[in-house]
Amino acid sequence: MAILEVTNLKVYFPIKAGIFNRTVDYVRAVDGVSFVLEEGKTYGLVGESGSGKTTTGRAIIGLEKVTEGKIVFQGKDITKKRARTRELNRNMQMIFQDPYSSLNPKKRVLDIVAEPLRNYEHLSKKQEKMRVQELLELVGLSPESILKYPHEFSGGQRQRIGIARAIALKPKLIIADEPVSALDVSVQAQVLNFMKDIQKELGLTYLFISHDLGIVKHMCDEIAIMYKGRHVEQGTKEDIFERPQHIYTKRLVAAIPEINPRHREKQFQFRKEVEKEYDAAYDDYFNKDGLAYQLQKISDTHLVALPEKG
Repeated sequence: MAILEVTNLKVYFPIKAGIFNRTVDYVRAVDGVSFVLEEGKTYGLVGESGSGKTTTGRAIIGLEKVTEGKIVFQGKDITKKRARTRELNRNMQMIFQDPYSSLNPKKRVLDIVAEPLRNYEHLSKKQEKMRVQELLELVGLSPESILKYPHEFSGGQRQRIGIARAIALKPKLIIADEPVSALDVSVQAQVLNFMKDIQKELGLTYLFISHDLGIVKHMCDEIAIMYKGRHVEQGTKEDIFERPQHIYTKRLVAAIPEINPRHREKQFQFRKEVEKEYDAAYDDYFNKDGLAYQLQKISDTHLVALPEKG
């Protein structure tokens, strides 16, 4: 069952100039994005910096104003801000990119994790403390951590605190915006595996935003590749990694480091072929403005923005 449906989502930011500060143009950060996220699944938004993936997530959760399009969450149209009730807001939470800046350094862990509880639930001090300790244990931290400050933890531990805060209200959907990009590689796998474990335990649904296809391959069931505010390819994990069609997707897949020495030569050859195709056929994949063509369905699960064959 679909928990989130996004249709033709557009988020434009005005460019102002002149002494009267008039709008002369727009930055089309998100320019007609559509996808469906099934309950209990993980949907990945992938792209380079500036592709519009983070703006998409922020628009869905209500942190950016929607210019055009429709967002439906649990069957309710939440495109307009006035449609976002308190009950709806508690069912949609966000894990931010940087665990160093997303936690208030002046507050103890107890106050950080308890903040959403204080906004939505009427608990006694004792109940609140017990609930926060339960959440910390759930994310693999000691219950005694409640009296510590963020600077007393490692990066991975801080992100676990952020996750504890995000799941405090038992939300249905979590938007994870580059949740491990600020962490050491050795810590990333621990946090990602923990996120998968907690998803199974709590029945969470993730919208997972990342620039790293390797991480997305590990985490996601379905994936959309973003370029300049648009989706250039959508499909299952198998569609994207085993049958990439768009040249931009191929370049991202080719850039994934190959760990197995026996497969490195094959990956190197694939990378050379992709770069040759990119140089020779760039204009066939992108129009004169550098934007991808409209998506075309090439299978039941696979959509690709390919040029029309004349």
